[in-house]
Amino acid sequence: MGRWIRPEVYPLMAAMTFVTGMCVFQLTRNVLLNPDVRINKAHRSMGVLENEEEGEKYAKHSLRNFLRTRPPQVMPSINRFFSDDNNN
Repeated sequence: MGRWIRPEVYPLMAAMTFVTGMCVFQLTRNVLLNPDVRINKAHRSMGVLENEEEGEKYAKHSLRNFLRTRPPQVMPSINRFFSDDNNN
C-alpha cells in the first residue's frame, strides 16, 4: 500500500473516513428512528401520522437531555480569560 498512497495523504484519508462515518450514522439514525420517515407500506398510505409521543422521544434523546444541563460554552476557561475585565 505504501507504493500507491503517499504518507501525506493519510491525514486526509482519516478526515474523510471520519466524515463519511458521521454521514452514515446520521442517515442510518434517520431511516431507522425518525418518525417522519415512512418505510412501512401501511404508514405510507396514511396522510398524517398520529405519533406525537414517538416524535417527542426522537427529538428529546438522552444526549440532548445531557447537554441541556451543561453550560453552552465549548471552552469556558478560555472564554473567562478573554472576557475578564481585569486582564487590561
